[in-house]
Amino acid sequence: MNRSARRRLTAAVLTVVAVTASATACGSGKSDTSAKAADGGGTYTIWDPYPQFDKSSAWAKLLDACGTEAGVKIKRTAFDTSDLTNKALLAAQQDNSADVLIVDNPVVSTLAEAGVLTTTDDNKIDTSAVDANLLGAGQSGGKTYGTPVGANTLALYYNKAVLKEAGVDIASVKDWASLTAALAKVEKAGKKGITFSAIGTEEGSFQFLPWFWGSGAQLTDVASSEATSALSLWKDWLDKGYAPNSVINNTQTTSWQEFASGDYAFAENGTWQLANAQKAGFEYGVIPVPASTGGNAAAPTGGEFVTVPVQGETGRYATSQKLVTCLTSTDNLLATDTTLSYVAPTTEVQDKQVAANAELKPWVDAVKAAKGRTSDDLGTKYPKISEQLWKAVQSALSGSASPKDALTAAQSAAK
Repeated sequence: MNRSARRRLTAAVLTVVAVTASATACGSGKSDTSAKAADGGGTYTIWDPYPQFDKSSAWAKLLDACGTEAGVKIKRTAFDTSDLTNKALLAAQQDNSADVLIVDNPVVSTLAEAGVLTTTDDNKIDTSAVDANLLGAGQSGGKTYGTPVGANTLALYYNKAVLKEAGVDIASVKDWASLTAALAKVEKAGKKGITFSAIGTEEGSFQFLPWFWGSGAQLTDVASSEATSALSLWKDWLDKGYAPNSVINNTQTTSWQEFASGDYAFAENGTWQLANAQKAGFEYGVIPVPASTGGNAAAPTGGEFVTVPVQGETGRYATSQKLVTCLTSTDNLLATDTTLSYVAPTTEVQDKQVAANAELKPWVDAVKAAKGRTSDDLGTKYPKISEQLWKAVQSALSGSASPKDALTAAQSAAK
């Protein structure tokens, strides 16, 4: 790690420590220097954000199997997602990083800019089969820092009975005008239109982004006329009663609970609700979020990247590359993404998923149109922009500012 990278890492660690009083040195990493065996044997460490998977899980067994295939033992540590970034930054400062690190995709640029991660040029991980739009979430400054293990995103669930009662043919919903016309019919039929999460957190920005990007807006100019049209769409739905005022405080969970009541025609939510949808007690369908003038809007990608942190012993990279290649092989991706309810990052595995479960087809379409939040080379600029964006959404929907004024203030604050 060069001096410039070391300074960026130190700054990143200081920031993390300032906001995370409980953060401590990572005791679960390679504190035993004997673990730092050279390539060709020894113990390799893998950190992941899947604490729900214990030693008996298929995921843990896959890690061990990939270790055996590479001729090494695996020491796995699972962290809560919110803790993993802090641990990774502190470990890097102590030259005690995991050999393989699996992190939420918006975090990749933060770790990359702090000098924590190797590039795929360094570690020789092959990303040629990965969909370019998904790979973009792990790119910064023209470099790629890992490969996605899978992706999820947002789409529109719909209640078939509510639409039928209102006389809405879902095939007619192709753009914002036709969606709004459908909401009007639903409201006239005495049912509720659409629910989503516009809460004043990253979750609110995550839900607004499909409409924002679907308008043609770019995060480098959140005050554009296109961005204003997207926020005006949401505000108009609240003013006309097509969406409830509760969206201002809704999380994605509470928004789903509203949809699960059976009264709503539409809900914006993610693949992680598929299991709950099947328990909802009514027939449902899924369509990608429509763009303003038609076609599928880009929705933000969720999901993790498999990365290889910088090591003092660079000879370890060859084995780390074998581990990552094993974890992201076609057969293993299919099993892992089925377990995680993710859409695979490669067309080959996506086709296998749809062949096994046709209900995943609209989600594959949505993921193919999806976009990383830090894409467009925003990197660590994204969190500041996102904060101003959710604040603008809150101001506009609460009526304290017009969509245009709220977004103009957001653009000024985000500079």
